[in-house]
Amino acid sequence: MGVFPRRRLAAVALVAATALLTTAGCGGDESAEGGPVTLTVDVFGQMGYQELYQEYMAAHPDVKIVERGTGGNLDEYSPKLTQWLAAGKGAGDVVAIEEGLLVEYKANPQNFVNLLDHGAAELKGNFLDWKWNQALTADGKQLIGLGTDVGGMAMCYRSDLFAKAGLPTQRDEVSKLWPTWQDYIATGEKFKAANTGAAFLDSATNIFNTIVLQTAGNAQGYHYYDTANNLVVDSNPAVRQAWDTTMDILDSGLSGKYGSWSEEWVSAFKQAKFATIACPAWMTGTIEGNAGPAAKGKWDIAQVPGNGGNWGGSFLAVPKQSKHQAEAIELAKFLTSAQGQIGAFKAKGPLPSNPQALDDPAVADSTNAYFSDAPVGKIFAAGAKSLKPVYMGPKNQAVRTEVENAVRTVDLGQRSPEQAWTDAVNNAKKAAAK
Repeated sequence: MGVFPRRRLAAVALVAATALLTTAGCGGDESAEGGPVTLTVDVFGQMGYQELYQEYMAAHPDVKIVERGTGGNLDEYSPKLTQWLAAGKGAGDVVAIEEGLLVEYKANPQNFVNLLDHGAAELKGNFLDWKWNQALTADGKQLIGLGTDVGGMAMCYRSDLFAKAGLPTQRDEVSKLWPTWQDYIATGEKFKAANTGAAFLDSATNIFNTIVLQTAGNAQGYHYYDTANNLVVDSNPAVRQAWDTTMDILDSGLSGKYGSWSEEWVSAFKQAKFATIACPAWMTGTIEGNAGPAAKGKWDIAQVPGNGGNWGGSFLAVPKQSKHQAEAIELAKFLTSAQGQIGAFKAKGPLPSNPQALDDPAVADSTNAYFSDAPVGKIFAAGAKSLKPVYMGPKNQAVRTEVENAVRTVDLGQRSPEQAWTDAVNNAKKAAAK
């Protein structure tokens, strides 16, 4: 999914998550002699699998499923998964891999079961072509994961705050406010002038990620690394263009400065402290979870400024260390099937990467009651087949973290845009060299 949710959580949440990860049991332990096989699924974010687990276990009474997770904190999840894979023990039987980390894990394909050896080749038509190809090794001989979701983009907004600011509230009219990012800034300045007590957007990092992925997807098809795995953070015009646009947004004083995935960010949702947030499909579940039932019907979804884009998406892989590989493979196939992807979409909003699921009325004609009955099928699913992926290089996550950190320093007033840009480039190079 997106799962690209990835900043620090509240300290207590981190402690709880860490305790869960270290005590829930390693993948594949059987609950009792002769009892059902226990499959552990390692996830991050809101993947929407709970009802699917129950459905699968009802049809497979010999299988028990335990999910482990770290909330939205990918920075906590990824090092643990890397450590478990290197140690040869500790990982779940099925593990989620975020697209930004996929290249890094593909560099060590020996850690994963080759799904092509277990009938996965027959499933190729069940995934968007580029999604399938992302999980193939360079020689095309190993498939390390099956795709879950893609991250079509939109802009989520609070219609009650827009009304308070004297702005249009209907999604079609709101979409017309910002065909470009400069129009988005102009709308934000009008909102700011109305003194609603709320910021126009949550934080600089979310908006930057949206713009850089959109810009890169509509240009070269890569951002921090080119397709030959050369670091191009300082020479790719798509990155600098996204940086400059984000700095224009910050210069207009529109950010609430809430660090993404922080305790303050979660509280800001509940307290209606900002009016818009860049919103890939998987973010809808995060918004609902953070804002809570009281905000139902106050959120809506409009088109994103610019021209579409894709942010996020994950894969399910089976580590070779699993003691129950055959059962884990079947579970991964189920969760990534059309049925599984539709179920996850209905539960938490991650947009299917399965063409059959995208065409299914349950997705294509769906609405979201929490978001004022927004036609999420039309907003997200309609353009999913034409999404343009952005290539992620070998140290994408580490580089991205350094660039985001630099953006954050401008958001907090600690650096000028040019000082921060120098930091972003220098620290990205250091991260890539490790």
